[in-house]
Amino acid sequence: MKISNVEVIEFRTTSHSRPSRWGYGIYLGDAKTVDTISTLTKISTDEGIEGYMLGGNKELIEGVAKPLLLGEDPLDREKIWNWLDQMITFGPHFTERDAGIIDCALWDLAGRLTNLPVHKLLGGARDRVKCYASTAPNLGGPEVYYEHVKTCKQQGYKAYKVHAYICWNPHTDEPAPQLPGFPKEDLEICRAVREAAGDDMVLLHDPFGVYTFEESIWMGRELEKLNYFWLEHPMIETRVESYRRLTRELDIRILAPEHVPGGSFARAEWALQNAADMLRIDVYYGGLTGCWKLINLCQALGINCELHGPGWPHAQLLGAAPEATCLYYERGLLRPGLDDALAAPYLNSIPDPLDDDGNVIISQAPGLGLDLNWDYINEHRVKR
Repeated sequence: MKISNVEVIEFRTTSHSRPSRWGYGIYLGDAKTVDTISTLTKISTDEGIEGYMLGGNKELIEGVAKPLLLGEDPLDREKIWNWLDQMITFGPHFTERDAGIIDCALWDLAGRLTNLPVHKLLGGARDRVKCYASTAPNLGGPEVYYEHVKTCKQQGYKAYKVHAYICWNPHTDEPAPQLPGFPKEDLEICRAVREAAGDDMVLLHDPFGVYTFEESIWMGRELEKLNYFWLEHPMIETRVESYRRLTRELDIRILAPEHVPGGSFARAEWALQNAADMLRIDVYYGGLTGCWKLINLCQALGINCELHGPGWPHAQLLGAAPEATCLYYERGLLRPGLDDALAAPYLNSIPDPLDDDGNVIISQAPGLGLDLNWDYINEHRVKR
């Protein structure tokens, strides 16, 4: 079996707007939708087996990666993964994100070939995983988060993560740069969430790198008083020494890095440097293969590896990993009025249905489990 084609399908759809000047200040108020173009990467073979993954830059994947992949065995994922990693390392014309998307599509293809879900190909560990509600940032004041966490608890969530004021000035109610942050105002929200959630709910805080080292120390100690489980990505992540000192100073678990390039290789260095208590990765920093490498490293070291963000690849990875290494699935970003899990118009179902105990049920469909609405995709396809 050989790869016969690599294609990025572009199609028109809608999404919720993010009008902030700084990119992360999500719209406050009534939900608004905007027209956008989404993509789907498709890898075909000469035997008719195909693999898919949402996302992908058409110019990079078809122009740079496709010539490399044509004629190759799609089951040689490790060889292809190393080739793509070298392309990222030695040239400015390819990205970790697109390499990860290709890798996920190859895993999807392998699952469809064997008629097995990816988590079974990886070994299989569980059919459901604990989940936390992950808020959108800038929902409003403490009273908004107070009501929102109560709603999430009623929906069955056993854990809740706060994104408070990120690239947003709560005093002027307008977008702001990433730094300086607003730790005192964030703490008011964190206190309100603990009060509303009670003592039996696991709480997490992710300020998205908006604190200084001194602010991170102060916030961490305040969160320890509130019995928060982890403090995630409190500082800009190029300051590894600051993270080493922070991890040493605080009892609360430090979860990082979130957006450092270099995938599993960079995160292995963070582990060696004791720069975090728990490591963070997603498929856009090394694909499913890279995430699996880090999960196994963390298991060997006895530390947690928590996956960043929702989606089918992450659900499959968690289905293959033991709870002692990968504790949670991140479900979000949630907002009041937009908490109901509705599939995007190009999907027939969501990747992360919940059971009554707040667990995400892992898809048993072949491959990644992508449930694509091909009628919608083909009807809205962009023709070049």
